[in-house]
Amino acid sequence: MSTFQAPKGTYDLIPPRSATFLAVREAIAAPLRDSGYGYIETPGFENVELFARGVGESTDIVTKEMYTLTTKGGSQLALRPEGTASVLRAALEANLHKAGNLPVKLWYSGSYYRYERPQAGRYRHFSQVGAEAIGTEDPVLDAELIILADQAYRSLGLRRFRILLNSLGDKECRPVYREALQTFLRDLDLDEETRRRIEINPLRVLDDKRADVRKQLTDAPKLRDYLCDACKAYHEEVRALLTTAGVAFEDDEKLVRGLDYYTRTTFEFVHDGLGAQSAVGGGGRYDGLSEMIGGPELPSVGWALGVDRTVLALEAEGIELDLPSTTSVYAVPLGEEARRVLFGVVTELRRAGVAADFAFGGRGLKGAMKSANRSGARYTLVAGERDLAEGVVQLKDMESGEQGPVALAEVAAELTKRLG
Repeated sequence: MSTFQAPKGTYDLIPPRSATFLAVREAIAAPLRDSGYGYIETPGFENVELFARGVGESTDIVTKEMYTLTTKGGSQLALRPEGTASVLRAALEANLHKAGNLPVKLWYSGSYYRYERPQAGRYRHFSQVGAEAIGTEDPVLDAELIILADQAYRSLGLRRFRILLNSLGDKECRPVYREALQTFLRDLDLDEETRRRIEINPLRVLDDKRADVRKQLTDAPKLRDYLCDACKAYHEEVRALLTTAGVAFEDDEKLVRGLDYYTRTTFEFVHDGLGAQSAVGGGGRYDGLSEMIGGPELPSVGWALGVDRTVLALEAEGIELDLPSTTSVYAVPLGEEARRVLFGVVTELRRAGVAADFAFGGRGLKGAMKSANRSGARYTLVAGERDLAEGVVQLKDMESGEQGPVALAEVAAELTKRLG
């Protein structure tokens, strides 16, 4: 064993399980690509202030969970704890919003980092696929993103997930609710840290997962009672669009999510098979974030879905994805001349788009055939000196066990035909 191990709260993604993660990423990304979203990739670290302003200085992410570092030049950087602020920063820097085609629709995939207590399904290093639609205020856009996430999960075979939906109001009506909520919260039996949060961002208290706090929140004022007419109409349109599309959702008046930048539509995907840590993804509208980080007014909406947690949801439902075999053909040479010839065949197959592998290391027939079996290959090519003298190789169907000679010059064409 190596003397080094992966840092606490992280994991190594290795075969064969890594194939499931790749398939999940592809399934989430596919509906986005079909809906006009272009791929974006941002650095793994950003200026600390980007997240402090955008995510919110009172959030657990910024105050407790963000990995920060000081460069040799004295700059304060942070490993990205989420994707939205970085994507919006990149879009603004590249002036994508000035290209004349709004909304700017982007999707991304990558690793994110938060320092928190490691537990089942929650890591300090995790993977997400996200989508952002920047520069347009339209309930159809909110509904589109929720529908695309629902479509992605259903394409994976998931059925036991639920969509929670709420509206957080806007800069017109939320201040009135904020004041009412603060008045209510100040009379509760809360610890000092939570009391500080009441003054900075009281909506975050509604997101508290502790049982003793949640019990006291039963009679908290409801945001829906304070929504202005415009926010009510906007939210009802989102709800109507989802209903028309056949996408089921549940109204959750206490849903606020963990980031400060959300306005109006907010939603969360939860899975009933994951216990207390049931969220698998979520998002919402963030109409003021661009201005928070120094950009122009750009109403936007987006989400991020956890790849790790989606894999756990698949496992909870007992779903095994139909993954293509990593190897279709396995070549077993017997002797040096056969090694050169069969390696040439394998190279030709690969160029033709056939997944092919080779028995490296000069192993004997028995050991090489065991490797062929473990590879999952449908066909095995075996050749020795006598076969080469006759201008053939032995082609074995690993499912039926049938084996017979095929002319060396026709091997690639024959296998390509058989594999479709």
